[in-house]
This record gives sequence, C-alpha cells and structure tokens, in this order.
Amino acid sequence: MAKELEGKKVAFLFTEGVEQVELTDPLDAVRNAGAEVDLVSLEEGEVQMFNHLDKGDTIKANRAVADVDASDYDGLVVPGGVANPDALRMNEDAVRFVRGFFEQDKPTGLICHGP
Repeated sequence: MAKELEGKKVAFLFTEGVEQVELTDPLDAVRNAGAEVDLVSLEEGEVQMFNHLDKGDTIKANRAVADVDASDYDGLVVPGGVANPDALRMNEDAVRFVRGFFEQDKPTGLICHGP
C-alpha cells in the first residue's frame, strides 16, 4: 500500500461509547497509509468501545485531550458512536482541541455525529 501519510501525525479523538468500527477501521487505514497516530481521549487509559449498544473491545488512549494541541498534528479524526459525541461536545478541552484544527485549516474527518 502507498504511504500517502508518511511523515504526518494524526490525532484520533474519542471517549467512552465510541463506535468500535468507526474508530478501528479508519485507524487501520491511517496507520497503513504511514501516519504516526496518537489516540486522544478525555483521560489517558482504557476506553470502552461499543458495537451500537453492546460493549465491544477496549482501546488504550495514550494522550489526554487536556495535554494536546492541534498545532502538534497534521490532521484529526473524530469517530462517532452512541455516547461519544455528546461527551466530547460537553468537554471544554475537547472543543478547544477540535476548534484548533479548523482555525489552522487542518484536515479533519468527523464521522457520524461530526456536524
């Protein structure tokens, strides 16, 4: 596979309730395209993913959103889910982080509840 994203750093922002396939499939694609990835959540540590309303696997977030800035990344992906988007919208650090990508005209991929 081509390495279109070689040398790029992409953040994935999510929290409890993220739809598993909306995180894991894009994550695999971005990694396969050569990007370095940070998994960002409200806090570092294990996050429960869901398959609609059923618990799925867990995934480890390696960065807390309070500790990151859009200027450190080339792009952002925000997967959807049942509870994930609402929790992110209510968190000032998450809103600040996402807003930074738009203010800096950086690419964003907002899945499902993005708008």
